[in-house]
Amino acid sequence: MIIPFLPLYIEELGIHQLRDVNLWSGWIFAAQSVTAVIFQPLWGAMADKYGRKAMLLRAGFGMAIMTILMGFVSAPWQLLVLRLINGVFSGFISMSISLQASVTPDDHAGKALGTLQTGQMAGSLIGPLIGGVLAEAFGFRSVFVLTGLILFTASIVVMIYVDKGVPVRTKEKINSRGTSHWRMMTPLIPIFVATTVTQIGMMSIQPILSIYTKLLYHGVHLEFIAGLVVSITGVANLIGSPLLGRFGDRIGQRKILIFSLVMSGLTFIPQALTDNITVLLIGRFLLGLFVGGMLPSLNVLVKKLAPQELQARAFGFNSSAQFLGNLIGPLLGSTVSAVLNIRYVFYITMSILFTNALMLLFNRKLERTIANKAHS
Repeated sequence: MIIPFLPLYIEELGIHQLRDVNLWSGWIFAAQSVTAVIFQPLWGAMADKYGRKAMLLRAGFGMAIMTILMGFVSAPWQLLVLRLINGVFSGFISMSISLQASVTPDDHAGKALGTLQTGQMAGSLIGPLIGGVLAEAFGFRSVFVLTGLILFTASIVVMIYVDKGVPVRTKEKINSRGTSHWRMMTPLIPIFVATTVTQIGMMSIQPILSIYTKLLYHGVHLEFIAGLVVSITGVANLIGSPLLGRFGDRIGQRKILIFSLVMSGLTFIPQALTDNITVLLIGRFLLGLFVGGMLPSLNVLVKKLAPQELQARAFGFNSSAQFLGNLIGPLLGSTVSAVLNIRYVFYITMSILFTNALMLLFNRKLERTIANKAHS
């Protein structure tokens, strides 16, 4: 609900030069990821020990309070600080994925996690549209408060209806040592790297997307159009995520991941070349179709390669890798747009996604590890 107009909110807080808005947008987008990168593995380890439900509630209530406070700031640096603190509490979605993965058989993991991704994308679809409409009607600050209240409501739902998420206790867990934990995580390192690179590619464009929309569109209802540009990717993701998840269960998540990265990269070409808002919307829709194959595939690979007793910790590290990409991506995109040109961000993003696809294509060790796990 708040992402489409965050750069516009920064302008309302007193930053008016386009270059400065780009830079502040990048730092404020990335701030949450700075602290999240550090704390996600810690929350994952605590989930293995105390259960996933407690970690869901920590994330939900903490983010609700921080988001409400964002609606009362008077300067960009205050918004930056709150985003940093919000990163400490973040991890609701990653812990949801871990909880879902823990109760889903491997041969249905792609479908299950793809469906969960659909739920996430449904929020990404509805949120920007509602946020854009409400921001235009009531102002930016009211949307922060309402978003916080929705997060609070989601946490209440978890408190009442979600099972406790009992921590895994096996002999292997009881007898293992910390050093063996790191050794058991080694096969997952290529997945963590791929997650980071994927998020760098996807998040580099986010801070300047509403600014780019403003350059292409000069009509009325700018806030609504900015929300539509963001949310149309979610519309397509509702189609692509469960579909590619099922294909991943049949032919392998690694193949689907490489395919999705290549096709997503190609969709950035028309987005970079256009001067028409309609072409941008079509490009964002096509992007959403293929984005649906990325994170669910990576999450399934984490589930399959991680030992059961360390699964929440593995998802914590993968979430940390995702937040690292969320940190680097916006800083990269806002810096490139400020120093060079906003269109160069699309080309750089495309190159990053292609590079990630090549890394996975030629990583034979990962391919052998996946094959061995499947046989065992």
